Amino acid sequence: MLRRLATQRLGQIRHAFNPTHQTSRCFSTALNYHIDTPDNNTELPWEFSVKNQEKVKEILSHYPSNYKQSAVIPLLDLAQQQHGGWLPVSAMNAVAKVIEVAPIRVYEVATFYSMFNRAKVGQYHLLVCGTTPCMIRGSRDIESALLKHLGVKRNEVTKDGLFSVGEMECMGSCVNAPMITVADYSNGSEGYAYNYYEDVTPERVVEIVEGFRRGEKPPRGTQNAKRINSGPEGGNTTLLGEPKPPPCRDLDAC
Repeated sequence: MLRRLATQRLGQIRHAFNPTHQTSRCFSTALNYHIDTPDNNTELPWEFSVKNQEKVKEILSHYPSNYKQSAVIPLLDLAQQQHGGWLPVSAMNAVAKVIEVAPIRVYEVATFYSMFNRAKVGQYHLLVCGTTPCMIRGSRDIESALLKHLGVKRNEVTKDGLFSVGEMECMGSCVNAPMITVADYSNGSEGYAYNYYEDVTPERVVEIVEGFRRGEKPPRGTQNAKRINSGPEGGNTTLLGEPKPPPCRDLDAC
């Protein structure tokens, strides 16, 4: 029984890392294993760019010199921006060298947090919120519209390398559900942007995608012209002026 289960599990792992299936692997939720590939192995050189080396120094300055490891998350984020939206193992090793820890300590962080991608993503990585409020408001239709329009499956990259579609849990804009985030890696870490597009519809997300394809920067935030930020359609109906002071006590006397 145990041998059969072990054999089955090994087969699943081999299938996941088979080159013919590589494009369909999840980015952040991929199996927490590493198998060398031509574009992701420890022999490939990787280091922060000259400009980013200055950013590394600035990040490290926020922490005591004997707690460099506390900078692991912002340094991984910077490395991911520089490398086009994903983290090869050589980039993780470079971060480990900077903060003077064993590489496994960096791998532990990179495999735990879902915002770190360990497989290639598109220059524009589209993340659809999949949590309950957005799901109730039609996030599955949003995702389906994106996948159909781009001709990919979830976590695949388009042939031109421009787009990929993934899922992310709650982004904190439930009042503007459904929503997507666009992580823009098209200009490296210098031009990196991470913007919310809220109150979207299947038709609107396709328009947003085509705007990025044309090199435009679609306006972020709510896509409902009748709303201002997270306010109700038509404007506020309450809290229109300064609130009255509480009658129970004199705040100025405190």
